[in-house]
Amino acid sequence: MLNKSIKFLIENKLVAVLLLLVFMAWGIVSTPFNWDTGGVLPSNPVAVDAIPDIGENQQIVFTKWPGRSPQDIEDQITYPLTTSLLGIPGVKTIRSSSMFGFSSIYIIFEEDVEFYWSRSRILEKLNSLPNNLLPDGVNPALGPDATALGQIFWYTLEGRDKDGNVTGGWDLQELRSVQDYYVKYALSSASGVSEVASIGGFVQEYQVDIDPELMKQYNIGLDQVVKAVKQSNRDIGAQTLEINKAEYLVRGLGYIKSLDDIKNAVVTATDYTSIRVQDVARVSLGPAVRRGILDKEGAEVVGGVVVARYGANPLEVINNVKEQIKELSAGLPSKVLKDGTTSQLTVVPFYDRTELIQETLGTLNEALTLEILITILVIVVMVFNLRASVLISGLLPVAVLMVFIAMKMFGVDANIVALSGIAIAIGTMVDVGVILSENIIRHMDENDKNLSTNEVVYNATSEVSGAILTAVLTTIISFIPVFTMVGAEGKLFRPLAFTKTMALTASIIVALFLIPPFAAIIFRKKSSNQTIKYIWNGLLIALGLVAIAFGYWLGLALIAFGVAGILKLREVIDEKQAGMLNVGICVATIVFLLATYWRPLGFDRSIGINLIFVGLICGVLLGVFYLFRQYYSRILTWALENKLLFLSIPTVIVVFGFFIMRNTGQEFMPSLNEGSFLLMPTSLPHAGVEENKRVLQQLDMAVATIPEIQTVVGKSGRTESALDPAPLSMYENIIQYRSEYQKNEAGSPQRFKVNADGYFELSNGKVLANPNLEVSNEQNYAENHVSEPLRIDRDLLIPDDAGEYFRNWRPEIEKPDDIWNEIVKVTKLPGVTSAPKLQPIETRLVMLQTGMRAPMGIKVKGQDLKEIENFGLQLEPILKEATGVKDEAVFADRIVGKPYLLIDIDREKLVRYGLVIEDVQQILEVALGGMTLTQTVEGRERYGVRVRYPRELRENPTDIGNIYVPVQKGSPVPLSELVTIRYEQGPQAIKSEDTFLVGYVLFDKQDGFAEVDVVENAQAKILEKIESGELVVPKGISYQFTGTYENQLRAEKTLSVVVPLALLIIFLILYFQFRSVATSLMVFSGITVAFAGGFLMIWFYGQDWFLNFSFMGENLRDLFQMHTINLSVAVWVGFIALFGIATDDGVVMATYLTQTFDKNKPDSLKQIRASVLEAGEKRIRPCLMTTATTILALLPVLTSTGRGSDIMIPMAIPSFGGMLIALITLFVVPVLYSWKSELQLKMQNR
Repeated sequence: MLNKSIKFLIENKLVAVLLLLVFMAWGIVSTPFNWDTGGVLPSNPVAVDAIPDIGENQQIVFTKWPGRSPQDIEDQITYPLTTSLLGIPGVKTIRSSSMFGFSSIYIIFEEDVEFYWSRSRILEKLNSLPNNLLPDGVNPALGPDATALGQIFWYTLEGRDKDGNVTGGWDLQELRSVQDYYVKYALSSASGVSEVASIGGFVQEYQVDIDPELMKQYNIGLDQVVKAVKQSNRDIGAQTLEINKAEYLVRGLGYIKSLDDIKNAVVTATDYTSIRVQDVARVSLGPAVRRGILDKEGAEVVGGVVVARYGANPLEVINNVKEQIKELSAGLPSKVLKDGTTSQLTVVPFYDRTELIQETLGTLNEALTLEILITILVIVVMVFNLRASVLISGLLPVAVLMVFIAMKMFGVDANIVALSGIAIAIGTMVDVGVILSENIIRHMDENDKNLSTNEVVYNATSEVSGAILTAVLTTIISFIPVFTMVGAEGKLFRPLAFTKTMALTASIIVALFLIPPFAAIIFRKKSSNQTIKYIWNGLLIALGLVAIAFGYWLGLALIAFGVAGILKLREVIDEKQAGMLNVGICVATIVFLLATYWRPLGFDRSIGINLIFVGLICGVLLGVFYLFRQYYSRILTWALENKLLFLSIPTVIVVFGFFIMRNTGQEFMPSLNEGSFLLMPTSLPHAGVEENKRVLQQLDMAVATIPEIQTVVGKSGRTESALDPAPLSMYENIIQYRSEYQKNEAGSPQRFKVNADGYFELSNGKVLANPNLEVSNEQNYAENHVSEPLRIDRDLLIPDDAGEYFRNWRPEIEKPDDIWNEIVKVTKLPGVTSAPKLQPIETRLVMLQTGMRAPMGIKVKGQDLKEIENFGLQLEPILKEATGVKDEAVFADRIVGKPYLLIDIDREKLVRYGLVIEDVQQILEVALGGMTLTQTVEGRERYGVRVRYPRELRENPTDIGNIYVPVQKGSPVPLSELVTIRYEQGPQAIKSEDTFLVGYVLFDKQDGFAEVDVVENAQAKILEKIESGELVVPKGISYQFTGTYENQLRAEKTLSVVVPLALLIIFLILYFQFRSVATSLMVFSGITVAFAGGFLMIWFYGQDWFLNFSFMGENLRDLFQMHTINLSVAVWVGFIALFGIATDDGVVMATYLTQTFDKNKPDSLKQIRASVLEAGEKRIRPCLMTTATTILALLPVLTSTGRGSDIMIPMAIPSFGGMLIALITLFVVPVLYSWKSELQLKMQNR
């Protein structure tokens, strides 16, 4: 069936052409890279995000109970709800948090439970709760249908002039009203948005501050004022009336419209005299109680966060939101300020995930492009046949486009991990085309029977189709165990396994069904018509000239190809020389493109220097492979004659590799550089709103002084969302730092105009000296230069392609970690805890996964909050003693530190005055808490009406004691006569897990230490203290390490099954191919050697001396970003990918050894070795090409510094190191095969 399909397409080439066009068009439509097709093709891209959502499968039940303490919330809402929700099918665990005024319950489901099914089950349970389970008026609600990655867009509302400069002039309550009743609803209507949550500013309300003395004078009770206010705010509908045969709808208007409406509300009437609210109270507009503050570089602002719906395409949602912002901007209010400036309200984003997504995709796009270019270079140089090179190279882009089609069809999102599957599959994808094309060329050269081109191509394809299928199936099936991964690691790498599988499947389809018909076209006998050839070459020259005219210097290559063709037609050069010339032109063009787009030495170095470097590095590596090929026969002959000595080399490598594996540090995943930081310190629990606001502003202003910082916006407390259960004492400062080099709108580094003395010229006539560039004649610019060059408005720089790149970082700042260290230095404030290094997405995932704000920590469980806190405080100094723990990051939760003012009612005294508890509690609730009685309806806006005592009458316990409580018969009684007021420390927040109370001890690791090693050191230190009696674990208290460490333990457990399973599957495939355990083991030996090679490369990366020298002014360790690499899930996935690639060469070599031995049937030692040499020489070129392609194609990945490179590099290192060492297997398999055959011969001769 396979061969029949191949033959059909060779004979019906039009079908193959149509298939190719369909695949290309469909792939371009589905590509996530936002390619501009000029409107020729529609765009329906794959869903895009920066990283996969590895958060738990969880839902949130959010319950408000305003004014209530965390203890009340825990006892009366959180605990009863948690016990009820535990019975929902599929629930894994329930984590909860009780804070002032609200309860958040996180219900974590098993991974196989469908997201919206779990929501329906929760709603069923909430609707069937017993009537008396929760307090009256308390209604739990299901949180938004979003995940930890849902917060995709943060913004502020700011007054700006027509030039975009900040003007101010807006009150915070004005901004909040616009946000709540206009911007919020407009953005919520954007497709894919789950919710828009507001934060900052003041929510306006009508405040009725009652005067107890006046109430006493008029003999009015508080309940009468409350009743009057409630009854003065009511509209009614009175059906309809018919007047003169016309129907009129009747409305009774009575909603409060102004302060006067409240002031004139009648409380009571005595002797025909009305006593109004204004007679006993002061009515005003004021701010409602708030639990969230937003600050931008020291100024309080109003803003919001857009949350994307579960399953929505984040990039598409952000674009929809931006479109909505454009629409609503015209309707935003403006005002004329005192100085005559018009201040227009503007939506200003301060966190937009678009840039991270685009940069991550850009890194992958660049990596794939460079890999394809390098692959073409390797093929051109090693095949030395331009037509065959075009054939093989064309396979890659078509196969990649087919992967995008599959991703769209199966709903797999495009992100850094998923698309890395394509990047690490390039070697194997090319391998298929190399083997097939090389075999076609060989058959064409050996075509003694003058068969037609179609027949030759078919024979060549059918000969190797089985070997190709086996080799690729080995790699595909070896990745099947990755699909079995669960939890965070499964969500991370199942998409990668999918894309790699699809990439290899696509490469087989292209190789077996598209390459043969196109090979038949390309390798057909050349036309002898000289005129057509002259026209073709003339056309190439003309196209080249047009390209140069439009600024595309690659037109020179077209001109060169055209000139070479004409020289050949004129017989100035022969066919062989023309072929070499064309190959030379092709190589020069590719190296130039690599130097232009790769820029391994950096954008600050010229193209010429980069060109030389790329030429040297590619030339040296290809030269090594050329020499390897030239001397292969001699080395193999020596190895066959000295088998034991030769085999001792791979044996030593394998032993050394396994030794390194046992001593390599472990972590769950390397973190993705998001291009922003999240500073999350906390203040002391007793800090109030004003104190937290002051500290937040200090933090923002301190961070803003760092020149590398672009924007810093701080949040204290929570947004109006169930996704954000933060107390006021928790700060979240979102810090966006500048890219290393100033970029243009396309996201590429931009050159700017520089004068002869090295100064950047500005559009305002001034100059600046970038501290990274040397300048001269400073005395000439004493009055004209900018004093702080890194703080200028970048729009003042003048773009100039002949200028210099503008570096945004100071010379001493070399990497983002240096910027973080600067942030840590300036944010050391008294009363503020230290914070681990965090990033927005990473932190959201960790917080919703573990309930804590750090990737590493200890969870302390118990039944008493004070005991939990005390035990956590005892763990603090112990953790600081553990090796690898960062001292300043260790922090135990201060759980019981919030001051409580307890008003204890004396029931005996109530009896004396004929009062009940409810009488006193109502007075307290209104007078102190300020009860919201009703809500005004002012068009679309809603504002609360609150009644309470004035602040000056409730500022301290003495004032509270003077509050009057009305008595039915007699004068009002002061509250102090009825209650005892006392202070007590209580919890700021109560956290629990499956109804058990929990507290956390946070810590972080020092740079250079592996996550698992640090946790194990901490575990050992705690156990040591327990055994010595220095630490006693109280009864009822337990502790366990949590955070990403839990993910690592689960991943390690999964990998301990997945990796051996992958190896077993590979072995079984090999056995079914060769039907011989011995031959299968020989091929399998290549995996072992490659495995050891991967660990050797990991070891070399961690050695300070390895490649620690400069070449052309660039340190090679810095160029390849060499540092200690820990064993993470990313590294193990790289090894699984390596297993498949390493098997390919062995399969091809063993297949030809078997075929050669079957053909020659050697019966002597000399013939055996001759047959081994024959098979080895026949297959060395395709095997070397596969290895060379894999190694060289990974170089751009290893030198990549863009977003996403943090995850790509650890996956690439095993393949790079493994394939370098796996070159030995090109000798190991023949030597072992020869040894086996020689032993069989000896047995026969006995």
